[in-house]
Amino acid sequence: MHKSLIKAEFQVQRDDYKCIRCRVCERQCSFEVHSYDADADRMFEDEMKCVGCQRCVEYCPTRALTIQPHPSTIRPHGNWPYRAVKDICKQAETGGMLLSSTGDELGHRIYWDHLVLNASQVTNPSIDPLREPMELRTFIGRKPDQVDVRLVNGKPVLKTELPPQLTLETPMMFGAMSYGAISYNVCQSLARAATASGTMYNTGEGGLHRDFYQYGPNTIVQCASGRFGVHREYLNAGAAVEIKVGQGAKPGIGGHVPGEKVDKEISITRMIPVGTDALSPAPHHDIYSIEDLRQLIYALKEAVEYKKPVGVKIAAVHNAAAIASGIVRAGADFVTLDGLRGGTGAAPTRTRDSVGMPIELALAAVDQRLREEGIRNNASLIVAGGFRNSTDVVKAIALGADAVYIGTAALISLGCTVCQKCYTGKCPWGITTQDPYLTKRVNPEIGTQRLTNLLRAWSLEIKEILGGMGINAIESLRGNRLHLRAIGLNERELDVLGVMHAGE
Repeated sequence: MHKSLIKAEFQVQRDDYKCIRCRVCERQCSFEVHSYDADADRMFEDEMKCVGCQRCVEYCPTRALTIQPHPSTIRPHGNWPYRAVKDICKQAETGGMLLSSTGDELGHRIYWDHLVLNASQVTNPSIDPLREPMELRTFIGRKPDQVDVRLVNGKPVLKTELPPQLTLETPMMFGAMSYGAISYNVCQSLARAATASGTMYNTGEGGLHRDFYQYGPNTIVQCASGRFGVHREYLNAGAAVEIKVGQGAKPGIGGHVPGEKVDKEISITRMIPVGTDALSPAPHHDIYSIEDLRQLIYALKEAVEYKKPVGVKIAAVHNAAAIASGIVRAGADFVTLDGLRGGTGAAPTRTRDSVGMPIELALAAVDQRLREEGIRNNASLIVAGGFRNSTDVVKAIALGADAVYIGTAALISLGCTVCQKCYTGKCPWGITTQDPYLTKRVNPEIGTQRLTNLLRAWSLEIKEILGGMGINAIESLRGNRLHLRAIGLNERELDVLGVMHAGE
């Protein structure tokens, strides 16, 4: 047999004195790292299979296990780190493309960490969110350039008929993650948490399971290149429709759910045979121009009788500003930008790490372009791509976003340890799998509560930050880059972001 040159990534250390042979680690590990030898009455481990998910460590009742990066690695080299050597060895042995999950891990600059926020002092006093009202409510959709407000019986009444809007109680939504890529229980947790929090979750390109139609008022349904699960009832079940052209983790590439994950329920939802690979084409085969896109936008508006906003999602690529301008002029009510750090269930590693741009730069460029063209009010901007905390959200809104999608952060709140093996379908935390035994590891009741807590905590922090800035409504911060200053960026980066350096 040919000897593999790929080394183990993680070292599994077991304290044999503490280990009670309960075999919990064996049952919990979906990658079959642990095994029990009855004759020797001893647990063994296959380190080559370990992905470092830490589930066995978490569930070991006697804390007998430790997992850490494997110390036996190759000699350090500036141009040839172990990761590069390992990838070459793997491709030499398999002859295939490398696949990865979650977001970019090459360490591209995270601009949120180089932006700082303003704070109020003497001349503009701060606001205490504990004692004064603080408005986070956000509206997604096309806005008129002006409104007609008249007094009726001494009360102001809006006379202008507004286009359809989404009303969010917080400027955060759960990003597009399809049923098939994530489990039924995770979908249910997201839908219920969005409903409880007064926000939205996105179906992704996998259709909508019949059980989740009841959450329609808090659902954004996607129409992607594969048209999986897309029909009139599906479109009208949601509160808005999003045409997915691209995503940040794999711009220019279609989606793929392996056939082994397509069980009976997923086949019904996606309208494909059981066990068939769900392959989304890279392009929409009816969209080869902005005019074609306009035709689809208005076809979907016709399907929902012009009662729901219709938007378009694109990856953050180098000409995103020009593309977004065309999308808005084509009639979209919102534009979604997904950046380089966006998560994914499966993407070619090289594409995930090297194609596209960070969401901060794309957002600033798009917002500025739409303002210069005088069409910023014609569509809302939603951004996605690696939001980690509430300050990232606040900075995005100051750069011009109306709202953000959070995806990986939501999965982390459910237990994800970012082991980057989503594409295997063996998620030990029951999140990105369809294995009936594994999916039970996510309790929808607990999942809903954890997701709701996450949104509540971030919303409270956003209010606290706004109060410290002397702002009592999120609307007053939107696109106000004077509240941002940069640290450690060059002149060109400052110019693209449209912010001044700290000290100016």
